[in-house]
Amino acid sequence: MIEKDAPEVTAAPEDIRYMKEAIRQAKKAAALGDVPIGCVIVYQGKIIGRGYNRRMADKTVLAHAEIIAIRKACRKMGDWRLEDCTMYVTLEPCPMCAGAIVQARIPNVVIGCMNPKAGCAGSVLDMLHEEGFNHQVETKINVCREECSGMLSQFFKDLRKKRLAEKEQAKQQTAEENSVEKTSSFTKGEKVKAQP
Repeated sequence: MIEKDAPEVTAAPEDIRYMKEAIRQAKKAAALGDVPIGCVIVYQGKIIGRGYNRRMADKTVLAHAEIIAIRKACRKMGDWRLEDCTMYVTLEPCPMCAGAIVQARIPNVVIGCMNPKAGCAGSVLDMLHEEGFNHQVETKINVCREECSGMLSQFFKDLRKKRLAEKEQAKQQTAEENSVEKTSSFTKGEKVKAQP
């Protein structure tokens, strides 16, 4: 298993450049209210597939950044095999995405930060390096880690704050509705007593 708190690596300039594009994609997800995960796929120095998490926007569990980028790259290449490509993704792939990476025969994956709850490049499972599969993937981890993990941390901090505010607002609204009902009942009772 991969050490989850491994330090940020000194990455090649092209790895940083493409990871920064994956980060730009992730910010699009955040703008939609989705978990900020972004992905790009590169072939011969050109981006052939981009994707960002759209689960909430598209209302489907299949709308992960990696899956979207793989679809676009396959369309661009005219093949389901992406054998000479490199994927850059801001968060360690989940089981579904790791499976798609193996199936697409992507040889290299560069990961921004690890995912200790669902990662399948060594954190929870190690699907990308599984010797029993017919394809294994070379990985580089923690490229632009601080920026990738910071973006996720901020998103979830803001989400918790928003949910807490919504909960407080719902509580206040319920209290106000209960207060109106009590006042309304009391007023009706007074009117009944006032009649001769």
